[in-house]
Amino acid sequence: MATTAYEHDADGCKFIPATQRPDGTWRKPRRIKDGYIPQEEVPLYESKGKQFANRQNTGLPVGLTPEIIAGAQKQKKNQAGTIQPIPGMLINVDKKKKKKKTAVEEAADKLGKCEITEPDFSSPSSSSISSNSSATTDPVKRLKNLRKKLRDIELLEEKVKNGTLKNLDKDQKEKMGKKDDIIKEIQILEKQTSE
Repeated sequence: MATTAYEHDADGCKFIPATQRPDGTWRKPRRIKDGYIPQEEVPLYESKGKQFANRQNTGLPVGLTPEIIAGAQKQKKNQAGTIQPIPGMLINVDKKKKKKKTAVEEAADKLGKCEITEPDFSSPSSSSISSNSSATTDPVKRLKNLRKKLRDIELLEEKVKNGTLKNLDKDQKEKMGKKDDIIKEIQILEKQTSE
């Protein structure tokens, strides 16, 4: 309980008057001895070293005469918003500093700059796209991947012929439809690697 409202009784002693608790009960009045300082009002402890360092930290070289120190402090007050690292050069420090954006604000800015466009279905077919990607990758690796895809398609066809797989889903039908394109691309890559 942090209260500084002291009262004096008939004898002249200080006391904290009785107060009511939230549950409705009453606290007794408490007598306070002379010289008592509440914990909130007690100054923070500073060691002798800290006190000495604070006195010495004037920002000026050690050993200056009091007249020079007073003159330097007057100049600092006159040039409160400027720093002079090089004689004759003025730098203004009072400019409003830019606040750093939070991660949320940065994300919102990036999302604001994004554009959403409709896909263009009139672009080149998937077989020409795969040939473009084959130019950027190693032809040997591309050939290996295509042969693997061809094996998967042939495995699917076998399952359909055997009757183990009766209902093909959309992806499986698409995969089987690309068989001719994959065979053509394999033939082209085999010609390129044999040369």
